[in-house]
Amino acid sequence: MMKQAKISPIQMALLMNPAIAATVLLLVPSITAKQAEQDSWISPIWASVIGFFVVFIAYQLNKLFPEESIIEYSEYILGKFLGKLISAAFLFFYLHITGIIVREYGEFVSATSLFNTPMTVIIGSMVLVCSFAVLGGPEVIGRVSEIIVPVVMLLYIIIFILLIKDLEVKNMFPIMEKGIKPSLMGSIVPQSWFSEFILISFFLPFVKDKKKGMKWGMISVCSVMILMVLTNIMNLFLFGKLTASLTYPVMVAARYISIADFLEHLESIVMAIWIAGTFIKITVFYFILSLGIAQWLKLSDYRPIVLPIGFLILLQGLWSAGDLQELSHYLATTGAVYILSFQVPIPVILLLIATIRNKIQQGKGNKQNEAPVNH
Repeated sequence: MMKQAKISPIQMALLMNPAIAATVLLLVPSITAKQAEQDSWISPIWASVIGFFVVFIAYQLNKLFPEESIIEYSEYILGKFLGKLISAAFLFFYLHITGIIVREYGEFVSATSLFNTPMTVIIGSMVLVCSFAVLGGPEVIGRVSEIIVPVVMLLYIIIFILLIKDLEVKNMFPIMEKGIKPSLMGSIVPQSWFSEFILISFFLPFVKDKKKGMKWGMISVCSVMILMVLTNIMNLFLFGKLTASLTYPVMVAARYISIADFLEHLESIVMAIWIAGTFIKITVFYFILSLGIAQWLKLSDYRPIVLPIGFLILLQGLWSAGDLQELSHYLATTGAVYILSFQVPIPVILLLIATIRNKIQQGKGNKQNEAPVNH
């Protein structure tokens, strides 16, 4: 199914960057600052360990099952019934997460620009646009990421450079005043986002040069970590302890920019970064959900179910939270544990069982080969 479609390892890395970082950049600075205070810039470094670990697990599973996604090889590893059950749980989880992502997008757009537009219209229009990219397949999504991601990065660096004159380095001191604990506590929510790197288990079967898959996966984790550290440093230097009380610190930071009374109010750049990055993020999750459901149902092609799944994502987006405060509170508390509990333990258990079964089969094979010699 779509196995003839191929993407390069670099395209996979570019896809994963906004798939993790897009929604994080606006929400994570205030969430980490609540726990870590002036050590919030250290939290993404601790959190990235989960990202590196998950990429390693996904790559090892792909080495055992090079042409299958996690939905397909779950059945081989756990047996048909249990494999189907775990895969179904994974797919419901991704439907829920995709709903949360589109709701985050909708809340941001509604709060910053389209004040009177119904949430259904804001979310529905984005899901519809993403569905066209999903119908195009992984090659189209990969090419779109090659165009969008470098532009988004450039815009983000421009904002950081324009803010340099307003930054106060003293806001980051004293470093680790209360020891390592606050920065570790602040890393729990970013860890849940880094665990989303397990999504590469869906893209690795499409990668041309699989040997470079892990290398570029690790580079992608590094890029997300650097982006998060820079974001937290920028907000910490600009707002100090006020960061924790702001919903969208990066948006407020953009309003600070004023050069010669000419270059001012660059919120539109933040809007462009957010919408472009979120477009890639929703498309990645939407594609994985469509592909996963098609594989679970043993369909020959995922395209016929793309639009019905889009409708489910729209409904999930409308139902996932009452408002932004409820959504932020969920992501900062039980949501982090929920996301981590799906995306780390299950792949680890799958890899352990697959490795043990391989060792047993190899042992049996060796005994059979030795049998004639013993006679």
